[in-house]
Amino acid sequence: MHVGLVGLGKMGGNMRDRMRAKGLRVTGFDQNPEISDVSSLDELVNALGEDARVVWVMVPAGEITESVISELATVMRSGDVIIDGGNSKYTDDLRRVSELAERGIGYVDAGVSGGIWGEANGYGLMVGGSDETVASLMPIFDALRPDGPRHEGFVHAGPVGAGHYAKMVHNGIEYGVMQAYAEGYEILAARDDLIGDVGAVFEAWQRGTVVRSWLLELLVKALNEDPDLDEIRGYVADSGEGRWTVEEAIQQAVPAPVISAALFARFDSRQEDSPAMKAVAALRNQFGGHATQPSADG
Repeated sequence: MHVGLVGLGKMGGNMRDRMRAKGLRVTGFDQNPEISDVSSLDELVNALGEDARVVWVMVPAGEITESVISELATVMRSGDVIIDGGNSKYTDDLRRVSELAERGIGYVDAGVSGGIWGEANGYGLMVGGSDETVASLMPIFDALRPDGPRHEGFVHAGPVGAGHYAKMVHNGIEYGVMQAYAEGYEILAARDDLIGDVGAVFEAWQRGTVVRSWLLELLVKALNEDPDLDEIRGYVADSGEGRWTVEEAIQQAVPAPVISAALFARFDSRQEDSPAMKAVAALRNQFGGHATQPSADG
């Protein structure tokens, strides 16, 4: 099977390598000519031959994805399929599938988890699309997913939109789990009179405990490389998926206090001197006479 792949960054490049290692033919395009197999999207599509063509788009969600899919729609033809493997919002999928259907072009949304480790470990895949289209693409999904039983690393979650919806919730859960580990780290590190090696505690949790996970293993790895995390600033960005999960929870009237708190904690990380916390400190001083600390500028 011959696959076109747009976007050869940290994940896309590794996905190209994994698919090739699994026996698929892959032609990739990237804005960086040093890693691209072709010089344009038009050349990419032409390289795929005359049969029904499949192009996987693996670029940042938002305007870049919209631009790439719009351009592909002008050079692909009826019977071809576009897969969006980025972190697009599921509502964008619902719009795109209708727009592409007018040209006879199929569309599948694929939530992809695995990060930079996916080439070696395989990628967790959550896919949305018609039964017929997804079935025709299974050689691609089987090449990318982890080795072993298909159902443990791949799910056809439902119609178009379901893949990115599942990935959205997956990422929301990821926010909460990471925040819990982070808070546990800070609490342990605060008692250096009791806990001499925080990393060793986390390392011991990797086997036999109910909190073991791959994220825990990655935290252990980070602490082994930088025991006090001195080389990292406490600034955490968000890709949008956590926000969308909270928005969806509100729309569905589903209580999601953990994911919401984890999202707001990321916002707090971007404020070196939080205005809200200044207000809290001022209020505590006003009603209780609690001491305040001078600002850095004061």
